[in-house]
This record gives sequence, C-alpha cells and structure tokens, in this order.
Amino acid sequence: MTNNIDQIDTKIDNKIITKQDLLIEVGCEELPPKSLKILAEAFVNTITQELKDLNLSFGRVHEYCTPRRLAVLIEALESKQQDHTLEKKGPPVNAGMRDGTATPALLGFAKSCGVDVAHLQISKTDKGEWYSLTQAVTGKQTAKLIPAILEKALNNLPIPKKMRWGDNNFAFVRPVRSLILMLDEQVIAAEIFGVKSGNISFGHRFHCDKPIKIDAACNYASLLETQGFVIVDFNQRQQRILDQVSLCVKAFGKAVIKPELLNEVTALVEWPVALIGTFETRFLDVPQEALISTMQDNQKYFPIIDENGKLLPQFCFISNIKSKDPQAVIHGNERVIRPRFSDAEFFWNTDKTGRLEDHFAKLEKVIFHAKLGSQADKARRVVILAHDIALKINADPIKVERAAILSKCDLLTNMVQEFPELQGIMGRYYALNQHEDSIVAACLEQVYWPKFAGDGLPQTPEACALALAERLDTLVAIFAIGLIPTGSKDPFSLRRNALGVVRILVECNYDLDLAQLIELSIQTMPDNINAAAAKVSILNYILERMRAYSTDFGTPADTFEAVANLNLTRPVDIIKRLHAVMEFRKLEQAAILANANKRISTILRKNIAVNKLHATVDKPVEKYLIDAEEIDLYHLIIAITAEIAPLVRIQSYAQILARLTQLAEPLEAFFTKIMVMCDDENTRNNRLALLALIEIMFKEVADISALQFEGE
Repeated sequence: MTNNIDQIDTKIDNKIITKQDLLIEVGCEELPPKSLKILAEAFVNTITQELKDLNLSFGRVHEYCTPRRLAVLIEALESKQQDHTLEKKGPPVNAGMRDGTATPALLGFAKSCGVDVAHLQISKTDKGEWYSLTQAVTGKQTAKLIPAILEKALNNLPIPKKMRWGDNNFAFVRPVRSLILMLDEQVIAAEIFGVKSGNISFGHRFHCDKPIKIDAACNYASLLETQGFVIVDFNQRQQRILDQVSLCVKAFGKAVIKPELLNEVTALVEWPVALIGTFETRFLDVPQEALISTMQDNQKYFPIIDENGKLLPQFCFISNIKSKDPQAVIHGNERVIRPRFSDAEFFWNTDKTGRLEDHFAKLEKVIFHAKLGSQADKARRVVILAHDIALKINADPIKVERAAILSKCDLLTNMVQEFPELQGIMGRYYALNQHEDSIVAACLEQVYWPKFAGDGLPQTPEACALALAERLDTLVAIFAIGLIPTGSKDPFSLRRNALGVVRILVECNYDLDLAQLIELSIQTMPDNINAAAAKVSILNYILERMRAYSTDFGTPADTFEAVANLNLTRPVDIIKRLHAVMEFRKLEQAAILANANKRISTILRKNIAVNKLHATVDKPVEKYLIDAEEIDLYHLIIAITAEIAPLVRIQSYAQILARLTQLAEPLEAFFTKIMVMCDDENTRNNRLALLALIEIMFKEVADISALQFEGE
C-alpha cells in the first residue's frame, strides 16, 4: 500500500524537503478504559502542537487508541525544518561601548550569541542604533526532533496516578512494552521507559500470537486489522459496535446505549463481537431501573427494551474475541448476571416488607455534614422551605410536606445502599407499593431532576417546589459553612444545584425572587451557623450560573451584562429582558441609542447634581427649556413615558424598547446642537435631569449602554 501524499515534495531555497508519514505507537498493558479517549487526545494534541511550534508542516492526522496502545499517524510531515535566518537584538550602541571598551551588557550579549564582540553588527532603526547578530540557522532533521516530542507528549498526559513496574524508576499510567517510531519505512532510534524503538507491533492478545512487522507507517492500521485482529481507530471500532448491536437486537427490540458506556466498552475491546444473552422473566418483577443499573454499571451490558420502554429478558454484550463456541461465551455472561439479579430481587422483596417512613428515625444517624446535622435535620429544613415555595407556585403544600419527609428515607433501603444511583427512583417505587399518593411518589424521584445538563425537569408544581427547596437548602447550608466550590472541587455539586434552580424557575415559568427564596432558606438554618452572612455570595453564585445558562442559548456577553447591571434577582424576569434586548439589537436605531446611553451615563456619573434632580424631572421649569432640540426631546419623553407605563406593568419589555427607538433622532439632534454643561446652573441642571429621565426609561428594561456594536 502506498500513500500518494508521500510523493509530494516542497522546494525551498533550491533545496528539496521531502514529506513523509510519521507513525508513533506506544504499546502498553491495558489502559484505564474510562480515560483512554482523553489520554489519546492529549497525546496527539501535544505531538501536533510541538510540530507546529517547530515550523514543521503536515497533512492529515489519525488518532489511534486501543486498550493496549496509544498511537498516531501523521501524513505528509516535512522531513526537515526549513533553513532560516535569526536576528538577535542586543543593547543600544551608546550603551555597548564606553571609551572604546565593551560594556558588560555588550559582552553578555556576545556571549549569549556564542561569538566575539567583533562579529556583532550594528542595526539602524527609527529608534536608534543597536548591536545585533544575524545568524543563518540550518533546519534540523525531523527524525532527530521526534524523540524529544514523544517524551514531552508522554509527560504531558493527564495521569492522576502513575504506576511503577520492574526494578526501575519508570512511572507511567501502565507498564510500557513496545515502541514504534517510524518515518515512512525508516525507524527512528529512541528509547523510553527502557524500551527501544523498532517497527514491531503486537496484535490481539488471543487472536494473534506473533509480532507484526510494520513495513511502512502508512500501512499500520491495515496491518493491525488484517494480521493482528485489532481495529486501532477508536471511532471505527465504536461504529462497528453500534452496527453489530443494532443487528443483534433487531429481532427483540432496541438497545439502551448510554454514550459514556459506549465509550467505555469501545475502550475495553480491540476486536468487538456483539452477542445476545437472556435471563429469567421472573426478574422483570424487580424495578427495571435496578436491573438496567447492574447491567450497565457492573457488567457493561446493553439492556434491551421494547417500543414502550419496557425492559425485555435479553441483553447485548460485547466480547473481545471471536469465539469458536459463542454459546459458551453467552452462557458464561448469563451465569455472571444471574446472581446480581438475584441480589436485586432479594433487596426489592425485603425492602417492601417495611414502610418508607420507618427509616426516618434512622436518618438521625446519617450525617449530612458535621456542622449541619443529619439527613433528618436536612429533611426537616426542606419540609419548611418546600411548604413556603409550594404556596408561591400553587402546589399542594400537604403533598409537598409529605414528599419532603419521605424524600431521604430510601437512603436506608437495601436497594439504594447497593445501588446509590437509584436514590429517588426506588423511593418512588416503595411509595407506590405502600399506596402513597401518586404525586407524592413522583416527587421522591423528581426531587433530583435535573440530574445533568439537558436532563428533564420535575413534572408537577409539587415536585418543582420540593426540588427547589432541596437545592436551595444545599446551596445555603454549604455556603454558610464556608465550603465554596473551586474550579476543581465541588463535592456537594453546588454548580449543578444552582443551575437546577435556574432551569426550574425559568423553564417552568415560576417568577420567583431568588433573594426571597434564599432568605426563606436562611431562616431554617441551625442557630450555630451565620447563614445570613453568605446571602450575597449565594445570590451571586446562582446568578453566575444564570449567565452560563443564557450563554449556552446564544446570549452575547454584553447583552447579559446590560441586564445584569440592573441587579435583578428574578430569573424569569431576567430572561424576558434578555429576549427583549436581543430583539432590540436587530433594530437600526440600536447602535445609535446604545452610544447615546454611554454618553448619558458618562455625563451623569461626572455630575453629582443629578442626584438632586431625579425627583424634579417630571415638573420641568419651562423657562429653562431654551432650545428647540431640548424642548422637542422633553415633550417626546413625556409622551413615551405615558406609552410605556402600562407596558412596564405587564413586563412587555420588547415593546418598551421599540417605543424608545423614537428617541434616536431627537437624541442625536440634542447632542449635536445642545451644550449640556452650559454656564447657567439652572439650565445645566435641567438638561442633566432630562438625560437622567432618559436613562431611567431605558433601565426599565436594561442598561443598554453596556451593548457593543461593530465599529466601536
């Protein structure tokens, strides 16, 4: 197999620089499957960035990774750096010589260049004369640069814990067993972790018992697949898994494939083979989430469901071998899953013999945090807060209180202790089993919604009230004891909780005041902590999540700033204003008015007198309105004020800004013809008051002086 790109040459300075394919493979013992893709991307990114930094051009890049190797193929890599000249600038001439003797500064410069002072040149610039040295730099052969690049790429891998092996001091994510460094057919001599480079790779652990000689870099992937039973391309291997799974489950239903599980399975195999296993239908009496959880998390299987989402008694799994007896492989996997399902069945049947509320007293011994009490204490706080929120959003406070009491009780069930990820889900099942109200039962699961970005929201006002209370209690409590999250640490998931509060309020259209909700939560906190001191920090933290939330939906930073400058605390109201400003930006008058507001803001900030004038602007002194431009502007302001008053009451912000566009031309005329800071004090103050009124009108919606437009 040949690669046409190899034949392309570049002619520079009458020299031919050939282009070759670079192959790097680091063979090692089984890499951590959940980290494989991250390691591969970091490995390739460092190598390509180093090549760019060394001014080596290249073509397509192929990232390869399997459980036993990290590899990269880079096409059409220049075989040598280009020759170039390097000019080094030294001290000024007047600082380089004193009485005919070279100064220490000049001597130091010459030494750094590796030459005598006599070999330095003098360069003339607009800023004077300088000592300099122009050197011809011969480009290095790429083959000589690759070992150092590889070493840096390996050292830069994001490995939280390294291991050692053998009698040496090497440390890496896993023991390294082989190394390939090749440019086309040429092996680049190098050694890492005590392993010398060559052109030998190793195929599948069970299907290929002989070393594989790589005759050319461009043939790497095909040789591994045809001779070694290894698909080195992660994406190709993953697509084969998807295709095989789809074909296998077609006769039964649809496979449940979580992206993170698919990535992990892809990282576990080199030669994927999909097979179908079955289990006894009696296990389907167990809540399917428990069965699905153990299949996915413990066994790395893909559950199969019907068109209604109901679990079927089959599962799909990916084997790493093509067995001569696939039934033996299937039966082995069926034997493994059976005891796990039996455990889940036992937990389910045992837990059903009691009632959820029986666990509440035991929650006194389950610590939420040493400074904040037990999970029972937290539940009691949530009961109070959820009741208050329920009244604000027309939820049934009795059902909300009942759900809040039961919300932590499933923590002590056998099923949740075995499968913590089922907290809430099992609470719903146990509540329904003991004939709790269906809304109460649903609350026990939905209190944790949304669990991640893009996840569904609670479906009833009762569930929303409980979910808000749960999140606000966590935020207020953790901030109150000073455990503010950092960029790398957020053990109480405060970011997710804050974003959940924003999403529930905005997407369920509950126009509640965050400051008031935080205050309600503060009132439930233990007496031994000063939660009130953290109120501003908590509010700002949630509002910052609101900024991120709006950015994800395409809101420009300056648009958010325009609304944020008003220090608002009602997320629904904030979103309405953002939408209005986004529409306002499209209008032709927007840039004119934004610039005018910038000017107004600057003028007003410089004049303390404005603070005395806000109260009198609605009763101007007619004799101080002198020029036609200010008279016309004032009468227009009065007219628009009357127009927008009812719109303010109904929060029709887009219409308010549309009305305010009438001010564009009069404002331009005003600033063109009128001197605001005139000598006469009464006239000056009257004009300042006029500008203050305009600023107030716009700030009924946003501070549009924060908006940025092209050309500014």
